[in-house]
Amino acid sequence: MKKRTVVIGFIGTQLDRGKGSDRWEKWRPTVALTQHDDVVVDRFDLLYNGDFGTLISEVANDIAAVSPETTVVPHALEIKDAWDFENVYAALFDFAKSYPFDPDREDYWIHITTGTHVVQICLFLMTEARFFPGRLVQTSPPRRQGVGEPGTYALIDLDLSRYDQIAQRFSHEQAEGVAFLKSGIATRNARFNDMIDEIEHVAIKSRAPMLLMGPTGAGKSFLARRVYELKKARHQIDGKFVELNCATLHGDGAASTLFGHIKGAFTGAASDRPGLLKSAHKGLLFLDEIGELGADEQAMLLKAIEEKRFLPVGSDNEVQSDFQLIAGTNRDLSEDVVAGRFREDLYARINLWTYALPGLAERPEDIEPNLAYLLNQFSAENGQMVRFNKEARERYMRFATSPEALWSGNFRDLSASVTRMATLADAGGISAVIVDQEVSRLQRLWRHHGAVPSAAPDLSAVLGEDGAAALDLFDAIQLGAVITVCRRSKSLSDAGRKLFNVSREAKSKPNDADRLKKYLARFGLDWEQVGQALR
Repeated sequence: MKKRTVVIGFIGTQLDRGKGSDRWEKWRPTVALTQHDDVVVDRFDLLYNGDFGTLISEVANDIAAVSPETTVVPHALEIKDAWDFENVYAALFDFAKSYPFDPDREDYWIHITTGTHVVQICLFLMTEARFFPGRLVQTSPPRRQGVGEPGTYALIDLDLSRYDQIAQRFSHEQAEGVAFLKSGIATRNARFNDMIDEIEHVAIKSRAPMLLMGPTGAGKSFLARRVYELKKARHQIDGKFVELNCATLHGDGAASTLFGHIKGAFTGAASDRPGLLKSAHKGLLFLDEIGELGADEQAMLLKAIEEKRFLPVGSDNEVQSDFQLIAGTNRDLSEDVVAGRFREDLYARINLWTYALPGLAERPEDIEPNLAYLLNQFSAENGQMVRFNKEARERYMRFATSPEALWSGNFRDLSASVTRMATLADAGGISAVIVDQEVSRLQRLWRHHGAVPSAAPDLSAVLGEDGAAALDLFDAIQLGAVITVCRRSKSLSDAGRKLFNVSREAKSKPNDADRLKKYLARFGLDWEQVGQALR
């Protein structure tokens, strides 16, 4: 059985009006929708608000004249303000809940040409959400006005699964944003990639503060600037990127640097100074090492974050600054809160979106793509292509991903290392000799950090005091080094690959995880015990 066609739409208090016979010369969207030869409207549920009884009668009579098959059913809605979203949506919601929809027997067209823009938007949203189980219909006037000319109509199906190109375009744009934050570096660390995916999402949708945690050189400043550039490219931010390392602030000048001062506020204040918070108005403020701020500056910063206003030093007049904040730290601020070194309310305010950036030693799989990126960057800046030869690359990667490579300065160490090798490269080629020299240089650089940390703390944690004391020094040093590698690894297999990366090549069927498992078993340990003791 063919379904009946039912149109639901508002009376057009301006578009649907017409007087005398001249009204047929005018395009009236509600009447015109019933004039098309290729469609029969069986019922027109005509919504209205206010005292439009006369107009309803006129439109109903004209529809009856051009489409006798159409039954017009008026529905009065209580809408106090047709431009108020909450008011309009509530009225339409109540109408939809009480309407006797029968999708098995009727097709519903939701007419969105008439009504205020708010009405049209609410009809769209409610149809998409299936409160109105139908399709949108949009009508348009004819190019030339004439007697009986109905214009055109178009049905809009809101089954968004059909619009694959739109979905693909959105996904592509999101992927571009993620790639932008990573500077196009094809990182392979799953944890880091998941974190960047979320940061991209949050950066686009939120203005709330963000806290980046991680060791020195892990890329906090770099990522903060990329977030700023991403938001600026999406027209979400107009001002400047302002950066400050709070560890450089000392004494009375700390508040002045952040919040500014007025002339004469203190000795040496020869003129007004706006301060960095004011300079970051409509922009992004990155405060690295925020845990180094003093108590007074923390209190003033909290007020500035929450109220977007603050007092410059020596001033009685508040200054406004609508900035977005990203904070950085290499400390555990929660411990500083417990110790009374950092305000609990400020920590709660900046701790909504917190991300721990892993150090380079925790991302060994990302050393190779970052190496390629840094070489390309050096080549572009110096106008000369620089590359490793095969032996040199293998030798450098073998060292860079080994437990011997501490990367205590993280990406700063890697960047400096690449710069040195590229600078020394003969005719753009980094040789094995240059790599060996660089490895020796890095080993000297990290010597004071200690290639192998004191074994006693680690071993007593997993073996107990008596068990650790019973080991020979040789076994204690070796086991301590193995535990250090386990600490930096994601799994038993990952740790095994790092520990046996050379000797494994001589085995036809290497099983690094099994070798490590058997080694730990010699001391009565397994992977879970080591992991629990280190957490």
